[in-house]
Amino acid sequence: MNVIDRWSQGDALANGHRIHYYRSGGPGQAILLAHGITDSGECWPLVAEALAPEYDVIAWDARGHGRSETPRAPFSTVDQANDLIGLVAALQLDKPVAIGHSMGANTVANAAFLQASLFSRIVLEDPPWRDPVPGEPVRGVASYQQRLADYHAQTVSELAAYGRANREGWSEHEFEPWARAKHLCRAETLERMVPGGPSWREVARGIGCPVLLLTGEPDFQASVGLGAIITAAVAKEAQSLLQQGRVVHIAHAGHNIRRENTADYIAAVRSFLREP
Repeated sequence: MNVIDRWSQGDALANGHRIHYYRSGGPGQAILLAHGITDSGECWPLVAEALAPEYDVIAWDARGHGRSETPRAPFSTVDQANDLIGLVAALQLDKPVAIGHSMGANTVANAAFLQASLFSRIVLEDPPWRDPVPGEPVRGVASYQQRLADYHAQTVSELAAYGRANREGWSEHEFEPWARAKHLCRAETLERMVPGGPSWREVARGIGCPVLLLTGEPDFQASVGLGAIITAAVAKEAQSLLQQGRVVHIAHAGHNIRRENTADYIAAVRSFLREP
């Protein structure tokens, strides 16, 4: 059973939107978990299990994902960042830690950029920090729209079985919440995502709190499109731009670092959280 299913649940009004969240109520500092596109707050089973004994872990559904409100109008990455800023205020959290994956990492980074005192530290798991390469396709919202339509054509059980057959290295605990999240993600959400916001370089340069940037291997499982987004060149540049940043490369993992090499991911996060 997913440990998150045993947590308390609630809804908060953040940036004018109803945001659903799951909360462990643990004894330590608050840690927010921000999921990637078409995932949900339930998609952190092993991370939640590892951190909940020591921390007050809060996993939330981004707008239009999971059980949060469907967006009524076009929105950008800045709007998503303001959702997170609003959630921190609504839950009255005092300088929490924030951990984000992909879209969620972008949300966390942008929120830290927009409000310098918001977080005590942040972890970014393969954020979409990239530069277009001539002749190469960009993993954009359009590709996720088609993928989501394909996911919706299957039952949750069929989708979980597809995940087991195509997601090498994932724990069995990942597949059911991953499949449920795809069915809960609304097509309108992806249709209403629009470009906007500062460049990743501006964001990286402007984050004042300590940052752990976790990178994987761009060529990992390239056949199913799950290679890491962050290249070695981008990681090196990000390291130079971040005021208090550390880059840790996780081997044997692609875009879904915490799912493909959970042990090294948890070790890196634990070490970062325990730094003075």
